[in-house]
Amino acid sequence: MNLLLLSNSTQYGRGYLEHALDIVTGFLPAKARLAFVPYALADHDAYTARVRGALDGAGIEVHGVHEGDDPLAQLSAADAVFIGGGNSFRLLSALYRTGLRDALAKAVRAGLPYMGASAGTNMAAPTLRTTNDMPIVQPPSFEALGLVPFQINPHYLDPDPSSTHKGETREERLTEFLEENDVPVLGLREGSWLRVADARASVEGAHPARLFRRGAEPQELAAGSDVSELLEIEARFDAS
Repeated sequence: MNLLLLSNSTQYGRGYLEHALDIVTGFLPAKARLAFVPYALADHDAYTARVRGALDGAGIEVHGVHEGDDPLAQLSAADAVFIGGGNSFRLLSALYRTGLRDALAKAVRAGLPYMGASAGTNMAAPTLRTTNDMPIVQPPSFEALGLVPFQINPHYLDPDPSSTHKGETREERLTEFLEENDVPVLGLREGSWLRVADARASVEGAHPARLFRRGAEPQELAAGSDVSELLEIEARFDAS
């Protein structure tokens, strides 16, 4: 498989995808026809136009899968697929409803380049159980695409030692997940991404990632770290 999994699509003070534009355009095939999946936001046309504007100068032809009558036909005609961020529950519900969930998993495993950002990166994991989003809709299942066998937490935030907020930190929430499930979770800070090419996976971008494993202290992974071993793990859910 060929995956580019971004923590975020927008960076403070920069335009859409601008912080990773060189990486994105280097990942996508030259003059690619890109199928964009906009279902994580309510306004599909505006979302697609935003992606189209960001990639137009790179010669990438963007087609929203909602444009026309058949999302599956848009996918089958594409040279690559991009699933954008927004609400992960709304996104996964739409993937089930349109039949794209199974079609995407099959196409990407057959070699179609897959790019995700935020919620789109969540889709690459086995389930939604480590998303940061509110369940504004109820999908038929939490099962996502399972392109990688471990969980990813985009927009990972470190605890703020000066904060007086008493709610759970991101680390505490992921620790709770690991109390019930034996599945590694890769926390991707903003400005960072995971690159998967066949049997190799690496953390890349502006910041280190944070890896959570059951029964172990969280591990900092510098940009450039090889995490290919995570592609070989066997996920055990509901393993408390």
